[in-house]
Amino acid sequence: MKANLNQVRAALDAVNPDIRLYLLHGPDEAGAADLAMRLARAMGPDAERVDLDGAALRGDPARLADEAASISLFGGRRYIRIAGVGEESLAALTTLLETETAGNPVVAIAPSVKTSAKIVKLAQGSPRAMALACYVPDGADAERIAVGIAREHGLRPAAGVARRIAEASGGDRAIMAREIEKLALYLDSAPDRPAELDDAALDAVGADLGDAGMNAAIDAAIDGRVADLGVELARLESAGTSSIPILRGLVRRLMALAEMRADVEAGSSIDETVKRHRVFFKEEGSTRRALRLWTAAALDNAIDRARRAERGQMASDSAGQVLADDAFTTIARIAARAR
Repeated sequence: MKANLNQVRAALDAVNPDIRLYLLHGPDEAGAADLAMRLARAMGPDAERVDLDGAALRGDPARLADEAASISLFGGRRYIRIAGVGEESLAALTTLLETETAGNPVVAIAPSVKTSAKIVKLAQGSPRAMALACYVPDGADAERIAVGIAREHGLRPAAGVARRIAEASGGDRAIMAREIEKLALYLDSAPDRPAELDDAALDAVGADLGDAGMNAAIDAAIDGRVADLGVELARLESAGTSSIPILRGLVRRLMALAEMRADVEAGSSIDETVKRHRVFFKEEGSTRRALRLWTAAALDNAIDRARRAERGQMASDSAGQVLADDAFTTIARIAARAR
């Protein structure tokens, strides 16, 4: 079934036995991961988590249904989490939903999948599944999310503070949560000992997530300026800037270029394409240059690299910043070779 956010939250929190698949699709991968954590909390700290990905399911479509029907080695609760799922998993998800018994719930995160995808239609059409489109929040929605996270940590944001956190994080739930956790530690707050969160605390602890610095790094990568990229990444790292919003900004720029590149390969001129997509006039020159450097295949490869780096950083025991630096550098070298 097609579900809204409140329906999915309620089902995850209750571990609804009638739902065996939660498909969280769309570009807000951090929001989807946050929802997946609700299932983990509802299952309890002793529950066994089985991690799969789209590649594993493509090679063995029956495995997902088998895992969903299997009993935990220690007899406790069990659930399955799939990262980076896409259309290659259609057979596996179909088998899961058609199987007579599947006692272990499955949450699948599909950041690159659109609402028209076959796996989305499959989940929307099944009473045993919930499909939710996850989009990066902006404006008032992001501010409300920041307020909600702050309250969970016993913080009462003063006027304008939640907006500052939301804007600085680019609407990324994971970044907002991390910044608010630091603020809660700084103010020694908890639900049973609330504290006021004001601008002074944010100035003292909050990370500098300036758009200008992030855009400079993204521009250098897409333009193939490897040396300049190293300088920009070092500057961002020294300022304490998280690489996740930078990677997401890079993916958004690459996806916009991919759409324009498709128009060019369909016969439109670069100048016509730039005008049709209403590119900001200050970015027209760099966009034209990028469309000459990048092919559709190279853009797809770059988007995949950036997304894998983001997913890797969100995993436990990851290489962290090294993953982002490697993705940025590889993408810059692709562009440099095409110059």
